[in-house]
Amino acid sequence: MSGAAKFKNNVKVSERHGAGEWLIERVLLVALLPLGLWAASTGFTLAGAGYDAVLAWFANPLNAGMLAITVVVFFGYVSLAWKVILEDYVPSAGTRGLLVTLLNVVFLVLAAASVFFIVRLALGSAPLPAGFGA
Repeated sequence: MSGAAKFKNNVKVSERHGAGEWLIERVLLVALLPLGLWAASTGFTLAGAGYDAVLAWFANPLNAGMLAITVVVFFGYVSLAWKVILEDYVPSAGTRGLLVTLLNVVFLVLAAASVFFIVRLALGSAPLPAGFGA
């Protein structure tokens, strides 16, 4: 059992590591704002373009790299945001830990798949492996 609760300015001081996660979440959000605006403007620019124009856009290493960074930052931010939601609203510690682990795996797989397909498009490969899709 821990000792007496610590207070600072009549507020209980948390002895957990939440401040570090809060800071990481804010840093990711600050990084995501310009990257998200860039991705949205790119999406609007490429909306009327043909398949060849989109492939040419992906062939530019700067565009592909920026999009991969955007995807990784986005899924990192979403992972931390869902962790906070689950910690706040799931009362059972075992269930909460299982859900956090499950969501982390799902977001990791989504980030890895996104980067994989961005690299495939950047290298000029078909967006899906042979046998998938129409």
